[in-house]
Amino acid sequence: MFKFYLSSLLLRKKMTKSNTSNSFLSEAKSIVLDHISNEQFGVSELADLMHMSRSSLLRKIKKQTHLSASQFIREIRLQKASALLLETELTASEISFEVGFSNPSYFTKCYREYYGYPPSETKAKKEEEEKEEKEEKEWNEGQKNEAKTKEVTIKNKNVNRYIIAIATLSILAIVYFFKDKLTSSPSKTTKEKSVAFLPFKNLSEDNSNLYFINGVMESSLNNLQKIKDLRVISRTSTEKYRNNPKTVSEIAKELQVNYLIEGSGQKIGNEVLISIQLIDANEDSPIWSEQYKYQLDNVFELQNTIAKKIAFAIEANVTPKELALIDKKPTENIIAYDYYLKGLDNQKEQNEAGLLNAILNFKKAIEQDSKYANAYAQIAISYYYLDLNKIEKKYLDNLNEYADNALLYDATSELPLIAKALYYININEFKLAIPYLEKALDYNPNASSAVLILSDLYARVVPDTNKYLTYALKGMKLNIEANDSVSKSYIYLHLSNALVQNGFAKKASEYIEESLKYNPSNPYTPYLKNFIDYANDKDLKALTHKMLIEWKKDTTRTDITQELAKMYYFQEDYTNALLYYEKYIDLLATNKIDLYPAENIKIAYTYDKMGFSKKAEQYLNKYIDYLENDESIYKEAGLAVLYLYKNEPDKAIEAYAEFGLQDDFQYWVLLFLKEDPLLKRLQSHPKYEETIKKIETQFWENHKRLKGTLEDEKLL
Repeated sequence: MFKFYLSSLLLRKKMTKSNTSNSFLSEAKSIVLDHISNEQFGVSELADLMHMSRSSLLRKIKKQTHLSASQFIREIRLQKASALLLETELTASEISFEVGFSNPSYFTKCYREYYGYPPSETKAKKEEEEKEEKEEKEWNEGQKNEAKTKEVTIKNKNVNRYIIAIATLSILAIVYFFKDKLTSSPSKTTKEKSVAFLPFKNLSEDNSNLYFINGVMESSLNNLQKIKDLRVISRTSTEKYRNNPKTVSEIAKELQVNYLIEGSGQKIGNEVLISIQLIDANEDSPIWSEQYKYQLDNVFELQNTIAKKIAFAIEANVTPKELALIDKKPTENIIAYDYYLKGLDNQKEQNEAGLLNAILNFKKAIEQDSKYANAYAQIAISYYYLDLNKIEKKYLDNLNEYADNALLYDATSELPLIAKALYYININEFKLAIPYLEKALDYNPNASSAVLILSDLYARVVPDTNKYLTYALKGMKLNIEANDSVSKSYIYLHLSNALVQNGFAKKASEYIEESLKYNPSNPYTPYLKNFIDYANDKDLKALTHKMLIEWKKDTTRTDITQELAKMYYFQEDYTNALLYYEKYIDLLATNKIDLYPAENIKIAYTYDKMGFSKKAEQYLNKYIDYLENDESIYKEAGLAVLYLYKNEPDKAIEAYAEFGLQDDFQYWVLLFLKEDPLLKRLQSHPKYEETIKKIETQFWENHKRLKGTLEDEKLL
């Protein structure tokens, strides 16, 4: 009875919290809608009408929607605009004023960024979505009816139960006798539907046709990638096997796939000839093989046929929406397509000359077909790589223009969406890039480039430990074999970091060893390995000793210098802490950078302990400035440390309690929380144990949920 009462109470609390959240958001939305046509209505006005401070409003909206308050208001305006576009005959310009945009061009830009298409296409997109939903519903109904028909057929059979029982016993006896043989080779339907395209062989007498054969292979691969039920290895992982003597079984083992596709082709005049076979890697035997002879004008039909045949042979579940995406032609112009494939071939050279030649060929493709969305997208992507890692961005306007044109002509393919995301990444608007990348995965769940970029963004600039790990694991499964050992070392380093941040310390140890194996000279692997070792053994003195060894290898490393100072700080060795903090400060000044602003409170406390009160005040003020602009999930934890510094334990407890409600914070918070000397000021507080325990419980509950999700998705 007590358990039932407790469960009911907990449920009631959850419902109350949920209702409170919904009530707050509903009230905020209602107020925005009441002032929807007022372009001057913003965050301050909303805060006043909600009877809240601006900072409280910002924090509450951020917590419940993961949006800034201004983004929240803009989304309501855009959602209202979409409804008006569907329900009225008003023009887009008229509606822009109705929802508080004074500039129709800016409204169109914001609308396209939010929905992936311009306002003028809203009705058409809605009709298309309804059609797809109807087709999928009909398809599902068809499947149900087919199942019912089979069920009725079985029920109507007049079967002798005695004979069935005897037959069943016989079958069970046979199964028992042969059980080892039956279980030694998994059936096709229980095996993971994982597949890799090996590079096609060019059988043309003219080697200059290689780009075309590669293009046919890559387009067929791209079509397969649109099927969510399949795991399709990226081209970059299979390219290394072009002239590789390894057996099918060896390649499949390295790529961790159950099926391989081999092929050869030649282009003769106006015809293309393709021979292709699908191989069961476990049996090392072909499941299906075919030869095709197509006119060049029908090359897209050839690519689509190949993808469908492979999918059906593997018994993949292909939805009507996925079939429609596979059947969609990128262009009707074969000359444009030929230039496009030449551009892709140039792009693979991975240098400036290759990228500029690629742009020329993609532009020639557009001259042949002015609505060739993928050609526009590839030009944008080429401009992105031309500007990559350069302080001065020369091609930003070009990148944005071609990405917008790509979306204008096709907003339902991954390439235009990725191109627009790269524009936002190049202007450091990372949060705006994420919706485009996630939308790209709706149309191509196996797009490894989108997966790897998302993993990086969630690791560095929009911290979310759960998504970081999820995308890092997906990225490894899609891009498992990089072209060189250095790249592969960084893939495993990236994954190790994601694992340990989420509390999978032992698993992280396995992958960090892989990173070292592939590139012992990787400068970041030993650094992370030291911290992963600490996550497993909790030996702070050993970690300090290891970091000192790493620092001596390169005393100009800002990251290691700062970490070494922090280790001494945690051990209350303020003399050594100050020694390395001052080296760290000198490195920041020399390199004209400002890294790790959250460390300023530790620097301030160290100066204070060493008797340098003015220096302590200087770095305390720097820390306060940092906190004022901090919109991350760690803000409350940062405030708690500030309150501890000021010896305000009640406020610190309150801030830690607020932080304990957050999801997706890093394991490092738990590992080093109690090591901070400032926390000792809180240990006598009556709510200390309870508050710290809640933070720990929140982390491990989130860890458990994440582990279950990753296991269900066969990522862990």
